[in-house]
Amino acid sequence: MTGWSIRLAKPDDAEDLPAIERAAGRLFLEVEGLSGVAGMHAITAEKQRAMIRKGHCLVAESEGRIVGFLSTEPHRRELHIREFSVLPAMQGQGIGAVLLRAIGVDALNSGFAALTLTTFIDVPWNAPFYARLGFETVEDFEAHPRLAAEIEQEVAHGLPRERRCAMIRFLG
Repeated sequence: MTGWSIRLAKPDDAEDLPAIERAAGRLFLEVEGLSGVAGMHAITAEKQRAMIRKGHCLVAESEGRIVGFLSTEPHRRELHIREFSVLPAMQGQGIGAVLLRAIGVDALNSGFAALTLTTFIDVPWNAPFYARLGFETVEDFEAHPRLAAEIEQEVAHGLPRERRCAMIRFLG
């Protein structure tokens, strides 16, 4: 028994998600050179609701409260992971891995060909974590112009280009 479960997000859940994102973001205070991104620019509840209405967002619950979530946006045949956060006190219990596996099943069953995301290359709970779960670093941005644009937008918002990457996990 895990003490937590996952389910599809509901629009009412959106109010809880920015605080979870900010709490998880504070972990960047401990990463050299990234303290400036700690908790920066959490996605608003309004934008979370818009993503939830598209049907491919998940939450993790424990004792009746949301402790983690994964928000996505569809882009043609790819489902892009826009935000993925778990409360620091709940990390290390497998919640993140289960959320990622579940969204992969949902995406495959919904006809998507791949999951995509952008992340930090050198933060242990970012690119190395996703790689262990089957994501590959995108090397050819000409083949993935949308992901190149995602990285450029992040850089414009102050994230360090040399520490960012896009990743993809093909489904099926």
